[in-house]
Amino acid sequence: MTDFDADEIVRQRRREAKTPLIDRILGAVGLAMAAFATFLPWYVYLHPEKFSMPSLWQGTTRDLPERTGPAVVSVSPLAMTDMDDETAAAVDRLTTATVPGLDGKPAEAREEAPAGPNQPFPAVPRFKLMHVAKGRALIEDASGMYIVRVGSVLPDNSRLATFEERGGRWVMITSKGEVYQDK
Repeated sequence: MTDFDADEIVRQRRREAKTPLIDRILGAVGLAMAAFATFLPWYVYLHPEKFSMPSLWQGTTRDLPERTGPAVVSVSPLAMTDMDDETAAAVDRLTTATVPGLDGKPAEAREEAPAGPNQPFPAVPRFKLMHVAKGRALIEDASGMYIVRVGSVLPDNSRLATFEERGGRWVMITSKGEVYQDK
């Protein structure tokens, strides 16, 4: 083996051991990301005005539209900050249940409000028992069908108390004592 052949073999191995281009690119991108992650916190620390939240009003005020207040404004004397001795002596510190209305008259002196129209109470929602199986019941009312079990709230706001079998037919008893028989 000559020197020429040995040098050729060394060059051949170096070419084979060379890092592929994609590996070099990924390594450079990784180094760039590491440098960015290292220096960004320092940049933010040294330039806080660029990264701080803006203040809510930014030094300006907002004027509200003018509105007229109520005709009678009643302020409690206890809310006055510049109370003199005469006003302080006149303040009754005993809490009572009489509250004057807007017209200044006590509640007893005012006329009674007219009663509303006579309206009947809403009807109690009725439902029917359709089927009972395995401790559950299928009931139906005007809004749909439901599967209920003992303790469930029924459409009439009562609870299902128990199921019983009477004469070969199932009966459902509610917490209000109503009895529904299957159809």
